[in-house]
Amino acid sequence: MLDFASALYLGLGHASTTLRPWVTFTTGAPAALSPSPGGQAVGRRMATLQGCEAGTLAPSTLHLFWDLFGILARESVAIYVDEAAYPIGRWGVERAAALGVPVRNFAHHEPDALRRLLCNDARRGLRPVVLADGYCPGCGVMAPVGEYRTCVQDRGGYLVLDDTQALGIFGWGPGHDAPYGHGGGGTLPRSSIAGPDVLVISSLAKGFGVPAAVLAAGEIAVRHFEEHSATRVHCSPASAAVVRAAEHALAVNEAYGNELRLRLAGLVQRFRRRAAKVGLSPVGGLFPVQTLAPLSFSAARTLHAGLLRRGVRTVLHRPACRPGAAVSFLITARHHPGDIDLAAVALAEIFKVCAFGQVCTGGPHP
Repeated sequence: MLDFASALYLGLGHASTTLRPWVTFTTGAPAALSPSPGGQAVGRRMATLQGCEAGTLAPSTLHLFWDLFGILARESVAIYVDEAAYPIGRWGVERAAALGVPVRNFAHHEPDALRRLLCNDARRGLRPVVLADGYCPGCGVMAPVGEYRTCVQDRGGYLVLDDTQALGIFGWGPGHDAPYGHGGGGTLPRSSIAGPDVLVISSLAKGFGVPAAVLAAGEIAVRHFEEHSATRVHCSPASAAVVRAAEHALAVNEAYGNELRLRLAGLVQRFRRRAAKVGLSPVGGLFPVQTLAPLSFSAARTLHAGLLRRGVRTVLHRPACRPGAAVSFLITARHHPGDIDLAAVALAEIFKVCAFGQVCTGGPHP
């Protein structure tokens, strides 16, 4: 079975033989009392990679979003959410809403819609907090983070980004020898944005293959978060094995990350060329999530099942940012050119026998 359903974009697996040993798997105490050995250093290094002053490691983005929006709820703020923001960030916002914070949604990647809401709400005198994903694989483009930030800067607010998709892939100075950019620090270095009004929460489970998350922001914001975090008081820190895997991911990224990203870009380009020969134009640009959409749900199920029968596992889903269903190929640096070619052959076979009309070619939603 060819697996195009894994989001381990750089192909990092972290076998136990590649990790530094540890004496105790977990501390047996909450993170506030006994952080994982090495965890604080990993948080700082991840923050530096993202162009931020400080960072703190947590077991998941849920821990971080739950705490962050609980802390922000104590301030005089209003929260504005890009309507296609990832659900886990929204769960944090729901906590703030339950605590009485006003919450408004605005159209996906539409800073003008955000500005209109902010102008209408200006008389309330609340500082705005904007939540968005740094990169949207559903529509294949980065969020207009610069414009979002300008909106909150003018009003003394904060921009909160979920940068899970971009971390490990995008970086500074993209060019011919580095199509995604250098370093893998994600949206902030790619967009040349940094400052105390920007807070970034990212899972390391995709680009870096580590089931943990980091909050990266200014030094004051991170220290304030750690002092007022509820999950750090009531939950264990990331395990020693996870911390060691994060150390390994950082080391591999520093030594070979740009090489892995260049290989990955070549595989994505190969997939797009082969798809074009079948008359398909996947959404996603150069990003490793290549999506065939829009599709009716029945057509998406037919395509997904047809690929499975031909030994190709993909992701069947409903994108938050577009109508209808979709089938996505998640390409990683572990794939080989032959894997891409076999997937393209399977697609060609299916499209010979299934009349999907204008689907996946830029035509209207069926």
